[in-house]
Amino acid sequence: MSSGSIRRAQLVSPFGVGAMSILVNGTSVITAGLDHWYTVNDPALLELNEYRAQDWRLEQRLQVREFRLPPDYRIRRRGDDPRNTNLKVPVLRFPRWSFCMYCKRLELSPLSMAQPVECPDPKHKQDDGGAKRKAPRMSQVPFVTICAHGHLDDFPFREWVHKSHHPGCNGTLRLESRGGGGLEGQVVVCDPDGSRNGCGKERSLEGIMNSHWDNQVEHTYLTDQLVTKEQPYFCKGARPWLAQTEGSCGEPIRGALRGAGNVYFPKVESSIYLPRQVGAVSAALHDLLNRADVRPILRMLNRLDGANVTADQIRADVPHELFHPITDEELLAGYRDMFGIDSAAQAGAGAEGAGEDGDGEGAESLTSTDVWRHPEVRLLRETPADDLLTVADPGMHPELTALLDRVRRIETLTETRALRGFTRVRDDDLKLSVGKALLRRRMLSPEHDWLPAYVVKGEGIYLELDPSRLRAWEQRPEVLARAQKITDHYGDVARLRGIRPRTISPRFVLIHTLAHLLINELIFACGYSSASLRERLYISETLGRTMAGLLIYTAAGDSEGTMGGLVRMAKPENLWPVMANAINDARWCSTDPVCMDAGEKGQGPDSCNLAACHGCALLPETSCEEFNRFLDRGLVIGTFDDPSVGYFADISL
Repeated sequence: MSSGSIRRAQLVSPFGVGAMSILVNGTSVITAGLDHWYTVNDPALLELNEYRAQDWRLEQRLQVREFRLPPDYRIRRRGDDPRNTNLKVPVLRFPRWSFCMYCKRLELSPLSMAQPVECPDPKHKQDDGGAKRKAPRMSQVPFVTICAHGHLDDFPFREWVHKSHHPGCNGTLRLESRGGGGLEGQVVVCDPDGSRNGCGKERSLEGIMNSHWDNQVEHTYLTDQLVTKEQPYFCKGARPWLAQTEGSCGEPIRGALRGAGNVYFPKVESSIYLPRQVGAVSAALHDLLNRADVRPILRMLNRLDGANVTADQIRADVPHELFHPITDEELLAGYRDMFGIDSAAQAGAGAEGAGEDGDGEGAESLTSTDVWRHPEVRLLRETPADDLLTVADPGMHPELTALLDRVRRIETLTETRALRGFTRVRDDDLKLSVGKALLRRRMLSPEHDWLPAYVVKGEGIYLELDPSRLRAWEQRPEVLARAQKITDHYGDVARLRGIRPRTISPRFVLIHTLAHLLINELIFACGYSSASLRERLYISETLGRTMAGLLIYTAAGDSEGTMGGLVRMAKPENLWPVMANAINDARWCSTDPVCMDAGEKGQGPDSCNLAACHGCALLPETSCEEFNRFLDRGLVIGTFDDPSVGYFADISL
């Protein structure tokens, strides 16, 4: 099969395991499971230490031993190091069904099909003059089927047209277009003139993507109507990215376009590096400790002696020349930093709140967000000066002192993003073991478990609202009532889908919407592309872990992540106009009064936004932690009916 190029970061998201993408020759493929990411003919030529990445906080959170960077393709040249050459991330051809653009014939090919599919219909073998001609190349169909358990399968064209679980007719199928712009114009035909004696039945694809809920039970048109409602057609548990076309499931199945947004929701967890002792470990020492000839030695020492390892033990096994200029104190600090020794209390993962308010029970739970992120806030407030996390206090413009409690300039940050699974149909909660099981055929033991990740460096701005002003505002009855609308809308969706409801507080809506407004303004002020800036929300009302901050940062794998433009905007004379313009622009959306009026009943994904649309507050989904949900300009600047409900309503900017 023709190969394609893709950035390594994209193999974590959005084109990770189980996601479909298009090669340069137009072939639709699906990224294969982790079992075959580092397959080589000669094991001696594979050096995995080069791809290993560590973030002990994230390792504890996701319960894995390590992370691995996606392999990069290198051509093997004479005289070069042969290790890690010709490594590729495998893909499989999917969907398997293809159709002819000319005769509309449908053909099913294997997942491992390496060459283009040519139409076998005898109509193409000769032209009008009797001369032989080359058969046309077939195109893959745009339809697939998905279920809420993450399975993906080819559309059951033969079962659909014959209205049977096990059709006996093997006639030639054709996918014909008969007018109309929707699915009602797409008709599957069992050709009566085909080479396999078709039966002549035909059926439109109308309704294959429809679904509804009845008494908290989901029903899909494809499941209920492929045969009859009394003989439902359920998901077969196919996982083509693992080369498994059959399994066990039993969930309702629905049709989808292969490029639709609900086909793949990657679950990516991120962690910002926190030094355990600020300034104790230089970037140069980090690089030394992560060398391919040093890391395995440290891992072995950690396995044998853990926290009791001494500097002499380390020096006895590592190259003397490399570590000679490094003091024993710095060497031990680097070792402890690598494995997170004696730092659970500072990092907030592990002893502090492990399993509290998680996303599941026991080993399935993720540390709650406030427990996970509160240590980051504590360290950002302290303005650490470390090679991997450098924070400074730029001061604050006098006009902002009544609104903000502090501003921080993040000159350097290091972020690790890891893929822990994915969902389909909707972006629901996902247990750890369920997500990992979707990524590979065979589960690994805890001492060998790993997940794909990538590490990037960036910069950013951290803002924190004034706590006393915020507390007085969020306790007002009209503010609570408006935020309750979003909670109610999400609660309706949660009950239908059987997922855990959430309480969306005024604080959360305000800070989240403010982050979007500021990003939209910074795009014009700094010249960054709209998808280059990301938000990280620090919001909690839990006693002892109260947070009301937001981090806007760029963490891209290219030069755009560290150009310094975002850092300069933290200066008082620059941040004040950005803040003022963002708030003033929010007072009137280009679609108002429709945006503000529609917000009273809810709009956007799952109707979980109020006054927020593409004209004012939405961002690319890769920039938003909540997939553009839980937004409302009304709680920022007020509404037409009640201007005083906004946090910034009485502020003249």
